[in-house]
Order: sequence, then C-alpha cells, then structure tokens
Amino acid sequence: MTAVLLIEDDDRIRLSLVLALEDEGYAAHAVATAEEGLIEQRRVGADTVLIDLMLPGMDGFECIRQLRRTDDVPIVVISARDDTHDIVAALEAGADDYLIKPVAVKELAARLRALRRRSRTADAPALRILTFGDLELRPEAGEVRLHGAEVPVTRTEFQLLCELADHAGQVLSREQLLQRVWGYDIGDERLVDVHVGRLRHKIEDTPGKPRHLVTVRGLGYKLQP
Repeated sequence: MTAVLLIEDDDRIRLSLVLALEDEGYAAHAVATAEEGLIEQRRVGADTVLIDLMLPGMDGFECIRQLRRTDDVPIVVISARDDTHDIVAALEAGADDYLIKPVAVKELAARLRALRRRSRTADAPALRILTFGDLELRPEAGEVRLHGAEVPVTRTEFQLLCELADHAGQVLSREQLLQRVWGYDIGDERLVDVHVGRLRHKIEDTPGKPRHLVTVRGLGYKLQP
C-alpha cells in the first residue's frame, strides 16, 4: 500500500484529508508540525509528502529544504497561500507540485496518481548513456553527470530532463512538458519554469547563459544535442 505523509496543523483539515486519502487506498500518516514530519518521514519513508506552508515552529519552506537534503520523495504543497511569490518559493525549495486550499479530493487523488506514474527508470532493458557535451544522462540508472561527477536531482527534475533528452533538439512547449512529466492536461505552467530554472543551476556552468537546456522564446524549451 502506498504511504502518504501529511504535515498539516489544522486539526479539521488534517482529519478530512486523512479520511479522503484512506478512501483512495493510501496509508496515511499525519502530523501537525514540520519537526514531527521530518522525524516521521525518517521512520516510515512515505512515498509522497503533503505539506502546508504555514506551520507552527519551522515553516513549510524550511521543512521542504531539509527533506531535500536527504530524500528525493515527491513533495506536494497544500496551502491557502496563492501568491505567485509563495508558489515559486515553495517550488524552488524543492516541492514538486502545489495545490491551493480548499483542495478537491478528486484533484488531489489525480495528482498523487500522476506522481506514482513517474519513475526514475525507463522501460528499455539496455543501459543507455545520452551525452550532451559535458553532460551525461543515464535514464535506466537514474543518474545525471556533469564533467563526470554525479549531479543530485529530484525525481521530477530527472523525469523532466529525460523527457527533453528523449526529444533532443526538439522544442517542447510548457503544455507538452506539463502533460508528459506531471501528467496534467491542465495545470500551472510555473511548475515547468521553476523546475527548468532549478535544473539549470545544477547542469549548467553558467545558469544565466545555458548551453544545454535552452529557451526558445515563445515556444518552450529544448535540450541541445
């Protein structure tokens, strides 16, 4: 059974989400603070973490950053804060997705199913090494290397890079990437932009002047062959 960790300080929301998750077939673990959440994730190793941003003590942003230091678990923010700055800040901290309260249970379930479909390994049995100058991508091994050194990336960043690598030299629109990587027919394109920005800081020597992951103005992004 897939385990989900919920970090939410509002008792009513926490209980309703736990019941909804259990109805959808998930094993739900719930805590009220970020500090408890970090401990609980080490204990249960949940497959997905759902987190509010406005928490007592450590806030959600710092909790996400601390989780990301040791864990590539998919993280979904569930928050009443709908300001663009907050959404971008949460994604830049390491979140994979962002939902604004009140959350529709069916939408949450759809997002969780999309996360489960993502994998760090491809279907092909042979080990591939895709080379883009000093950048190497090994889809089946789940590895990204720059100048021969492994680059730590999250699952979503890896999936995004694999999608671009599978279409090297081809421009993919934000809508296409949102559908292929996140599994959403309709969604917030800021998810794509922020993850591209984070990837550039990891795989580009000069993120402000990218050589590998480039923007094609008005169209989208491509990985240079």
